[in-house]
Amino acid sequence: MKLIIQIPCLNEEATLPETLADLPREVDGITDVEWLIIDDGSTDATVEVALANGVDHIVRLTNNRGLAAGFQAGLDACLKLGADVIVNTDADNQYYGADIPKLVEPIIAGRADMVIGDRQTDTIEHFSPIKKRLQKLGSWVVRQASETDVPDTTSGFRAYNREAALQMAVVSRFTYTLETIIQAGKLLVAVEDVPIRTNPKTRESRLFPSTWSYVRRNSISIFRIYAQYEPMRVFFSAAVVLAVAAVIPFTLFFINWVQGDGAGHVQSLIFGAVLFNAAVVMGALAVIGDLMHAQRIMSQRIFERVRRVELELGVPPSHYEPGATPTGQAATTGAHSAPSPSEHRAQLQQEEASR
Repeated sequence: MKLIIQIPCLNEEATLPETLADLPREVDGITDVEWLIIDDGSTDATVEVALANGVDHIVRLTNNRGLAAGFQAGLDACLKLGADVIVNTDADNQYYGADIPKLVEPIIAGRADMVIGDRQTDTIEHFSPIKKRLQKLGSWVVRQASETDVPDTTSGFRAYNREAALQMAVVSRFTYTLETIIQAGKLLVAVEDVPIRTNPKTRESRLFPSTWSYVRRNSISIFRIYAQYEPMRVFFSAAVVLAVAAVIPFTLFFINWVQGDGAGHVQSLIFGAVLFNAAVVMGALAVIGDLMHAQRIMSQRIFERVRRVELELGVPPSHYEPGATPTGQAATTGAHSAPSPSEHRAQLQQEEASR
């Protein structure tokens, strides 16, 4: 069984050596442990530092595409490199690497397809009280949409088995953490969480330069994900609220009309009509959103099948470069190993010539 630990990176030359030094090379129940970094358009020596510290695989994106795109590119590469288990961690050494065996244990034992590391955010000293409360609120909202009981939904320290990774398809350009949990809940992927430790803070977050930015971005992400995965609940609920609100001015107009003073309250009639029209629009959006959600499920199933076909054909990872071979460890081989682009072309030419 092969485990690949992937690390999305953007200008991480300063923190990457410490992060890699914290990662294990041996895990109980795993035969091969390899490291992969996703270079998301770094302008510093991130790749050179990774090679110097024994990283096995590199996915080098041409320009900065964001954390979610980097995460998705890493999953694709790990699958094509034959990973049976994939662990995602951050390059700023936020997460305690020695907890990786604890993170993958439910997968090895066959109890879970996806495992989230619970940072127990109440115990993190550098989190402000308001950020801790916002973390709890955001996690509660995501739990309602995903129908899971994950306590720390924004944790990037997580593990996937091969089947769960094949089904993940991140649409958001900002973050993958919330969307993949909701996807897992909708796809009936078995999800567990385990308590994990964190390391002291090494630098400020690049995703959230301020608390306001954290609130704004996460609120937008949660709303978009809710609208994508629960459109009927979101828009039909809004339609009901608007329809009920429309009853109030309509009732006021009707009472005054019965009393012979309807002409003086035409504004109530107009306001009620506006609210009623808005309710009808929201109801229409609920139906359209539900139809689009069904189409999304079909697209996701097609995406999963395309991935399986690519793996069966041995299609090499995109933007892939081989890394260093750690001392005492052979180069990547095995039944699931992906051929290099040149080997793949030669194989196709041989098959064509034999026809």
